[in-house]
Amino acid sequence: MTDRKTELAANLAKVEERITAACAAAGRRREEVTLIVVTKTYPASDVRILSELGVRHVAENRDQDAAPKAAACADLPLKWHFVGQLQTNKVRSVVGYADVVQSVDRSRLVGALSKEAVRAGREVGCLIQVALDADASGRGERGGVAPGGIEELADLVAGAPGLRIDGLMTVAPLAGEYAGRERAAFERLMDLSTDLRRAHPAATMVSAGMSADLEQAVAAGATHVRVGTAVLGVRPRLG
Repeated sequence: MTDRKTELAANLAKVEERITAACAAAGRRREEVTLIVVTKTYPASDVRILSELGVRHVAENRDQDAAPKAAACADLPLKWHFVGQLQTNKVRSVVGYADVVQSVDRSRLVGALSKEAVRAGREVGCLIQVALDADASGRGERGGVAPGGIEELADLVAGAPGLRIDGLMTVAPLAGEYAGRERAAFERLMDLSTDLRRAHPAATMVSAGMSADLEQAVAAGATHVRVGTAVLGVRPRLG
């Protein structure tokens, strides 16, 4: 086993212990929570090692990094999630490899995703990114739509060819009423998920929680946690 594989295996084991403990504390079964490893800034070689270690879900947030990495790992049994803010000029590329886009937050993006999914002959899962720090414009500091905009966007996705409404995603906000209150933020997302499922029963995915706050997300009921640093290590600075 290479040094890097040993390192990643040890880190994965620690994260697995944390998720298992969080599930036990919340009275949930371990299989109710899916780990997505966020591989941004790390090479395709790490993705290969993670696949060997049993990881099946990986996430990226920048298309220029993700597209070549996904191509280099196309032979692996992986599900790719796109989690970054997505510009419409990158949609064609992203649809080429992403199984799920977790950052859907505006109608123009839905239209672009639908057009490219149809062109590529693919079905792409979509999560509405919810901004719990949304300002008067209805937008969050790190993307996302205000809670009041979820229903309209979800209906748009559900009716768009080539797309599937899978659920909701959020990032614990740094400002506003939920700043520093991750558990409360994730519980709010779960309430919004309950509302969404009344109209779209299959939209059961709730993506919340990262390396620092995965326990709070599991406690609130998240179905997917997005973990990068705790598995791969502190990221090299992008320069």
